[in-house]
Amino acid sequence: MDNKCGCWAVLKRGVSGTCKSSASKDSVNTIPRTSLVYDAATETRYLNASNRDLLPPNEAQLSSDTPNPPPSDEKPTRQLLQFTFQELKSATGNFRPDSILGEGGFGYVFKGWIEENGTAPAKPGSGITVAVKSLKPDGLQGHREWVAEVDFLGQLHHPNLVKLIGYCIEDDQRLLVYEFMTRGSLENHLFRRTIPLPWSNRIKIALGAAKGLAFLHNGPEPVIYRDFKTSNILLDSEYNAKLSDFGLAKAGPQGDKTHVSTRVVGTYGYAAPEYVMTGHLTSKSDVYSFGVVLLEILTGRRSMDKKRPSGEQNLVAWARPHLADKRKLSLLVDPRLELNYSIKGVQKVSQLAYNCLSRDPKSRPTMDEVVRVLTPLQDLNDLAILSHHSRLSQQGRRKKKPDGAHQLTYSQSKSIRDSPLNTGKQQRR
Repeated sequence: MDNKCGCWAVLKRGVSGTCKSSASKDSVNTIPRTSLVYDAATETRYLNASNRDLLPPNEAQLSSDTPNPPPSDEKPTRQLLQFTFQELKSATGNFRPDSILGEGGFGYVFKGWIEENGTAPAKPGSGITVAVKSLKPDGLQGHREWVAEVDFLGQLHHPNLVKLIGYCIEDDQRLLVYEFMTRGSLENHLFRRTIPLPWSNRIKIALGAAKGLAFLHNGPEPVIYRDFKTSNILLDSEYNAKLSDFGLAKAGPQGDKTHVSTRVVGTYGYAAPEYVMTGHLTSKSDVYSFGVVLLEILTGRRSMDKKRPSGEQNLVAWARPHLADKRKLSLLVDPRLELNYSIKGVQKVSQLAYNCLSRDPKSRPTMDEVVRVLTPLQDLNDLAILSHHSRLSQQGRRKKKPDGAHQLTYSQSKSIRDSPLNTGKQQRR
């Protein structure tokens, strides 16, 4: 991985243990041979489950997440701006409903404007455009996620991670200020827009998101994102992908540990089966989630869609049988693309998704390997529509040849019959 692409500051809170080299972590040998590999029947029960909280039966036996929050009077990081609640209220026009960019379990995200060199609010359309996330004052869990967001995004810097500009902590108010991402989330472009996202943009977004995850996994103190999904991939004006919402991020295993035991959280449809069933979290859990998103990018279908027929509601269960069969790949591709996609690109993406979704975590690729597979796919120009037109043209030529041959044979035979030589032969007989 190119270390010039990002800046890794040592996380001073919420992370413990000594640093280790990227060569040693997450190798196939660090995951014990006793790690669970689930058969199809076991995984099907997981895929068809309806518990969105992702709490397994043995959750009580797992070690809980430790929020490790900094003291409330301590600045979370020296690089972030500290806003007052009134400043952010003014910057968003008193949190006007028409300035809402999105909503989640945490609360609302508002569009706002601040002055370029400070925390003062600016008039709409001037200064710097920002996104202000206002967390619901719902107790420890909201504060824990707020702290995790500040801990990680406040100190990690990479082109494929959304930039955290500052924060506000006053009484029970918890707000975060991010750079504004012009094109919103990948989820909106895949599932809520009538115009389909072009294939080239899909590959660019997948590659950017993969680079973001690879950066997190390969730092001196690895981070597991734990909530990788289309709604957490934000896009700038050039369709560059940036990971957002680090509220569920978790420090990865340190030293000779192979996994982190933690409460099971995340989004149903994206979480790896072994994590849901055991609470054992590794970077390969993120790889599985990436495989689900890759399927969404390929198919234009949601990871879970109750509106579809029973056999197609879970994307992984429906798509997996087709991924390794090149003859069936056309059934997977988003039909809205109308053959405007790379044939080889679809084959590579399908195989990559298949590997990422392996039931055996050890068999899944690392995110560095994912990046290496996706990188050359940006330059492919073997569009399916060109191949289709070529086949039609060849079929047209083949149809003309038999007609031409028949006419030529008839003409030749008529010439032979009318020939004096032929007439003479017939008379002699």
